[in-house]
Amino acid sequence: MTTPSRRRLMRDFKKLQEDPPAGVSGAPTEDNILAWEAIIFGPQETPFEDGTFKLSLEFTEEYPNKPPTVKFISKMFHPNVYADGSICLDILQNRWSPTYDVAAILTSIQSLLDEPNPNSPANSLAAQLYQENRREYEKRVQQIVEQSWLNFGENEGDAVMKDEAPDAEDLPAGEVVDDQMDEGASGSNA
Repeated sequence: MTTPSRRRLMRDFKKLQEDPPAGVSGAPTEDNILAWEAIIFGPQETPFEDGTFKLSLEFTEEYPNKPPTVKFISKMFHPNVYADGSICLDILQNRWSPTYDVAAILTSIQSLLDEPNPNSPANSLAAQLYQENRREYEKRVQQIVEQSWLNFGENEGDAVMKDEAPDAEDLPAGEVVDDQMDEGASGSNA
């Protein structure tokens, strides 16, 4: 049995494959449609240009009525990113709408890289440098960009980075969901 959230995630995935936005990609993990891995490329003509940043997206059965939990896996120096990788972005919190899909989430995060909100900082040092010493801020961002190149291939199991990332057709909703439902039914009231 499929759920509305799982069907929606399959549609989001199919849309990402058929009409991918520039500079972002994402896919569910091989065995869980509710857990996604994504990559955002730093926007051109910004301090983040040429960076390759990994993220995780964790959805619940309440998606799209509730936003996913999104975190940078890659190290990040940005006014709106906490030390643990959590992102302070209004559409992931109080301005969430069920009309947002995975592509919109990823492109919004990509835009946030270039257009931080230093008035609502998650990283006060990054916000202070962004406002008061842009040169030092950009120097630190450049270090993160270079580190992203070195760490990009570290986790070879990431579906987003492998040529074997599942196609929407390779993830039949019934098969994937049934396996997960069986696991959930034996251990909890999922």
